[in-house]
Amino acid sequence: MKKTLFAQRFKTLASSLLLASTLGLAGTAAAEDPLKVGFIYVSPIGDAGWTYQHDLGRKAIEEKFGDKIQVKYVESVPEGAEAERVTREMASSGSKLIFGTSFGFMNPMLKVAKTFPDTHFEHATGYKTEANLGNYNARFYEGRYLSGIVAGSMTKTKTLGYVAAFPIPEVVMGINAFTRGAQSVNPDIKVKVIWVNSWFDPGREREAAVTLMDQDADVITHHTDSTAVVIAAEEKGKYAIAYHSDMSKYGPKAQLTAVTHHWEKFYIDQVQQALDKTWKPTSIWGGVKEGMIDIAPLNAVVPKEVAEKVEKAKAALADGSLHPFAGPVLDQDGKETVAAGSNMTDEVLLKMDYYVKGVDGKLPK
Repeated sequence: MKKTLFAQRFKTLASSLLLASTLGLAGTAAAEDPLKVGFIYVSPIGDAGWTYQHDLGRKAIEEKFGDKIQVKYVESVPEGAEAERVTREMASSGSKLIFGTSFGFMNPMLKVAKTFPDTHFEHATGYKTEANLGNYNARFYEGRYLSGIVAGSMTKTKTLGYVAAFPIPEVVMGINAFTRGAQSVNPDIKVKVIWVNSWFDPGREREAAVTLMDQDADVITHHTDSTAVVIAAEEKGKYAIAYHSDMSKYGPKAQLTAVTHHWEKFYIDQVQQALDKTWKPTSIWGGVKEGMIDIAPLNAVVPKEVAEKVEKAKAALADGSLHPFAGPVLDQDGKETVAAGSNMTDEVLLKMDYYVKGVDGKLPK
């Protein structure tokens, strides 16, 4: 009788210990579950361009955090309803930090963020925020100003060409900064713009570039995602300023420099905050000073004095003594929009809806 009772008690104790051990192991496993991170791209990754630069950031967090995170990405996602579907699917499948990397993802991400309050969302180039939605952007216009100095120094026709995607403030301020940079070395320069109404359409980008070169533009640039403009310039024997990435391998003779974007540090910081459970929505707008914007090495054909001028301007941008939109700023019609002695504010920059003096054509609405 005693022996049977002892056996029953031993069995109950063993079961309790096993259960406690199992629960302990389960708790440890749960604590070590990787953070699921998602990236949504508007165009193919490729080996250069807007999405490629963001994907370098994805690779940077994978290298930095290893098995602490689990990363998923979807490329070539159209803006609008499809962006909402992909964002919702990522959140539903357990992603706790989601990056949307195109302006047109803003409203879809905002809508999904409201239905997944425990998921963190970060939107690139937008301006709307929520309790769990932050945004981030780079001061592309700073790099545009520097590249304008190069273009303005190298043009012989005094006509520059610009292939642009959509007439949103981000793109417009780039056109204007490029123009002002070029005019800082040659006030007679004109900039011609062709809108392709697409972030990524190599065929239309190429067609626009060829048209601009046929209209006497001997240096062309672009605010689109592909390498088509640089390739077209190489084939036509003209110069190009690449955008997003260094594209010199596609135009070794054509590319004078490139405005380059660098997202790695930002992505690493956001993931670290999510892991530390300290993430909060913010609005980040970094430029040359923060290392988010730079320019690629200058082509050997660029004279030394031009390179020195660019480096001096870059240092001035970093220390705040130079602003691409320091007054006086004049619009196309000669109306003063920023007075001498003042700089255009960030609030005004983010709503820019006009061309500065020197840009040809009418801005689409």
